Amino acid sequence: MENERQLIFIDEKGDEVLCDILFTFDSEEFKKSYVLFSPVGSGNENGEMEVAAASYIPGEDGAVGELFAIETDEEWALIEDMLAHFDEEYGDDCDCEECDCEECEDDCEDEECCCCEHEHK
Repeated sequence: MENERQLIFIDEKGDEVLCDILFTFDSEEFKKSYVLFSPVGSGNENGEMEVAAASYIPGEDGAVGELFAIETDEEWALIEDMLAHFDEEYGDDCDCEECDCEECEDDCEDEECCCCEHEHK
């Protein structure tokens, strides 16, 4: 794993794909932890990106450990709801580009960015 905000996913062809972790959450209903992630560089000019999801067992220090396929339509519905909430909360509110904005004098990775309200990866 490159860092705590990334994971390596094995795709259907058996290739390793480096992905950025968008967010994680726990479900009391399903008694599982979930991670939503996107392959590095998968975004297009419209700001759309490929998003994948998996359940996982936390590894050391709470990091994402082993990934498992989503098993039911009910789990997918929960994930879609969480993704919609995430998109509403963070999707279009940030005008900076992963802390490369002109207002930021320092590298604000893992710190609250001075030009937006959320923390960057």
